[in-house]
Amino acid sequence: MSRGAPDAVVGVHWPASLTTARLVLRPIETSDVPAISRLWTDPEVRRHLGGPVAEDEVRVREQRCVAAPGAFSVVRRADGVVVGLVTVQPGARDGRTEVSYQLLPEYWGCGYAHEAVAASVDWALDEVPSVAATVVAVTQEANRRSRRLLEGLGAVLVDTFVEWGEQQVLYVLERQSMPAAD
Repeated sequence: MSRGAPDAVVGVHWPASLTTARLVLRPIETSDVPAISRLWTDPEVRRHLGGPVAEDEVRVREQRCVAAPGAFSVVRRADGVVVGLVTVQPGARDGRTEVSYQLLPEYWGCGYAHEAVAASVDWALDEVPSVAATVVAVTQEANRRSRRLLEGLGAVLVDTFVEWGEQQVLYVLERQSMPAAD
């Protein structure tokens, strides 16, 4: 599957809205763009993602992100505040669906990432056609927080490689590896 195909595949099941105990994951809305842009420009968020995105690229992303298939705004149910972004991209890694996530630093350590990633992986495994019945996640080997989150979800480390000039780790999540929902 080419890199262009994932939007069409997700589009079959899009738009989607997922609800957890504390969060709603929904398509990005225009009012979410300032928070999403912060994710792309915050040095702490981008520490393991190659650094802040250049301003001209941010402007392009801002124009394309609203309602983009597979891109979920992570929103607190209690007050509607956008705390992060989760993306689900079918076919991104050798035909496997890839999940990516970023949260604004002020919401780190609250369990929101765990909740959001678990919900998006469940959705992807149930709803998104893929060559393999797995979801993968890639992070820098140095990103201990992200690795702990993935391992806490039952992800299994299956590969290491260099990408973007840094050592990366690839995890696989399968239905049987995911902890049971509460």
